[in-house]
Amino acid sequence: MFYLAIDILGTIAFAISGVLIAMEKKLDLFGVFIMGFVTAVGGGTVRDLLIGSVPVTWIKEPVYMVTIAVTVIVAILFVNKLKYIRKSLFLFDTIGIGFYTLIGIEKGISAELTPIMCIALGTITASFGGVIRDILCNEIPVIFRKEIYATVCILGGTVYFLLLLTPLKADYAFVVSIISIISLRILAVKYEISLPNIYRS
Repeated sequence: MFYLAIDILGTIAFAISGVLIAMEKKLDLFGVFIMGFVTAVGGGTVRDLLIGSVPVTWIKEPVYMVTIAVTVIVAILFVNKLKYIRKSLFLFDTIGIGFYTLIGIEKGISAELTPIMCIALGTITASFGGVIRDILCNEIPVIFRKEIYATVCILGGTVYFLLLLTPLKADYAFVVSIISIISLRILAVKYEISLPNIYRS
């Protein structure tokens, strides 16, 4: 139930980020729903296909579709309350990658993958929904821009496996790692920390 709750929270966060960018692009109601849906389940779908877990999670568990539908409706109704859409998009996107990175890692552990592969799976889970969202909105995906995105997923996943080597309980390590991912991305954006640009002006 603990991991399911985290997964649902991640689904809500990513669905809201999809709705926000869809409304910023002035898509119709169907477009808004699709953007919320693909953002929420895109990364998990790629993850499940990679590890051969089919049917994929959102097809087997109706709770995800219901959660996305309710989240999209609520987000549309209260979108005017989100005064700064770009800041809101960043916040919900950041929360989403924190939750989804660790959910992806747990799926990798359940599939008996190595820690490196688990971290890669967590990064895919966290980032590919956003990649699909941005491509559909005709934008360069955040993961490929100067802004740090996938790097914090990798760092957070590494923190998780290091914490598992300590006496700290796994659930606490899980939560600490999520918080570390969210905090690192916020700090990276606030202080404009990014990977080196290989292009010279």
